[in-house]
Amino acid sequence: MDLCLVYMTAGDEEEARKIGKALVEERLAACVNILGGMNSFYWWDGKIQDDAEAVLLAKTRRALVPDLINRVKAIHSYEVPCIVAVPITDGNPRFLAWVEGETAR
Repeated sequence: MDLCLVYMTAGDEEEARKIGKALVEERLAACVNILGGMNSFYWWDGKIQDDAEAVLLAKTRRALVPDLINRVKAIHSYEVPCIVAVPITDGNPRFLAWVEGETAR
């Protein structure tokens, strides 16, 4: 199995829900968790920003990451959305098999 956890941020929980639902409906992710109430500090346009955001954690197959990135970029409100894939090296075998099965096309 070649699986990834994809970390993303969104401007608010409503946008995160829209993105998460699209990824699961289109089988680009088996599951998306949304963590609200996150705050981010970052540089943008030459200034430090201090913004509330929501985090999305998607479980998917590595082969689907390019399509997942393109889909998120198409519906995201940010000019440069944070989308980072991290390989899953181990975990509950039954859960990992479920992720693989739910993202099979």
